[in-house]
Amino acid sequence: MDRLVSGIQPTGKMHLGNWMGAVHNWVKLQSTFRSFFFIADLHSLTTIYEDPSQLRQHRIELAKDLFASGIDPNMSTLFFQSDVAEHSELHVVFSMITPLPWLERVPTYKDKIDEIREKDLNTYGFLGYPVLQAADILLYKASAVPVGKDQLPHLELTREIARRFNHFYAPIFPEPSDMITDFPSLPGLDGRKMSKSYGNTIPISSSSHEVNDLVRSMLTDPARVRKTDPGHPAVCPVFSYHKIFSTSEVISAVEAECKAGQIGCIACKQQCAAAINLQLDPVRERRDQWTDHAVAEALQSGAKTAKTMAAHTMSEVRSAIGL
Repeated sequence: MDRLVSGIQPTGKMHLGNWMGAVHNWVKLQSTFRSFFFIADLHSLTTIYEDPSQLRQHRIELAKDLFASGIDPNMSTLFFQSDVAEHSELHVVFSMITPLPWLERVPTYKDKIDEIREKDLNTYGFLGYPVLQAADILLYKASAVPVGKDQLPHLELTREIARRFNHFYAPIFPEPSDMITDFPSLPGLDGRKMSKSYGNTIPISSSSHEVNDLVRSMLTDPARVRKTDPGHPAVCPVFSYHKIFSTSEVISAVEAECKAGQIGCIACKQQCAAAINLQLDPVRERRDQWTDHAVAEALQSGAKTAKTMAAHTMSEVRSAIGL
């Protein structure tokens, strides 16, 4: 089977944006690819290096979320990035051959600095994290990487690093292709992009009551003051959720009634929360079945499998560079 690699950072609870934008796709792909999914705890230190006090627990909770979402340890290899030291070793090798301008031109570099203004991200680790990302992917000689459009520059950098290494030393690394997810991004509770950095997320581990409260707090059409005012669903974050979680009948009814001023925002949000909870109910049930011990065992097994392949790749790399 062709190999697929992807990762997710444990900087907070997994939210609906992660679930629908990435993990939902992983679950479908794991049956057709030899899939390596990792919890990118080393990557998370680029933004939480000053206070990683909750990192250990976040890693476990994220693993539970992934298993509850449908990642099957019998079909996929799930592990902590830091448990496979070869990620760090290959990162060091790649950092020696990656020109600095390649990193400075990555568009998400400045975007992320603007997004997380409260932290000092002027570090080598933050500038160089696309190199670690390249190591994550190429270590397993992945043929495909599921990404959103905002990650395409990172994947192209990975291909450039692979080409540069292969040119200098030996043709060890394939150039992975992108698999762009076609799922729309979800807005956060405040209308901005859903992001742990903004604190505007709906965690998939939320109880039904918590989901109700979070959806109730969402911003709606700013131009609509009274229930009888005609609404504009196209600019309403809540309607974005309806389009993903509600049935086609509910979507059509909410859109028509909103435009006609026949449904209030509170009632609309109640229907939206009910639709979200309906899809999260089986996730919650599966999550309750995963104990910390069972998660730890599954991750240790995943790391053992990943390390076997990673060690083989690094043996080739060391030989190629003269170590």
